[in-house]
Amino acid sequence: MAVLSSGPIENNAISGMRPTQQVTILIDNSDTVNSATLIIQGYILNGTRTLYVLDVLDVFPNQVLTKNYFANFDRFEFIFTTGGTAADQTGVSVWGKNASGQLVTAHLLVTSEL
Repeated sequence: MAVLSSGPIENNAISGMRPTQQVTILIDNSDTVNSATLIIQGYILNGTRTLYVLDVLDVFPNQVLTKNYFANFDRFEFIFTTGGTAADQTGVSVWGKNASGQLVTAHLLVTSEL
C-alpha cells in the first residue's frame, strides 16, 4: 500500500479567475496480470480541511482510467491510496486544467512528484 499526496495546491484568482477550474486524474496500472485499488480523496483547504471527493476504484491489469473533478477553489489537495497486488505498478498523475480545458503547467504532477 502506498499513500501519495499532491500536497496543497495554491489556485488563487488572477484577474478574477482561478487558473485551474478542473483537475484530471490519470491512473495507470501497468501490471499485466494483477489488479489494484485506488482511493482518491480531494480536500478543499480553506482554513479547515473539507473532504469533497471520495472515490474508490478498481484498476484492472493494463487499465488506464481518467477521472475529472471540479477544482475551482483557492487551495486544494488530493490524497491517493493504492492497494492490491498491483499497487506498486499503479501510477497516478494530476493535471490542472483551465476553463477552456487547457493544461495549467503549474498544477501538473506525475507519480514521481507525488
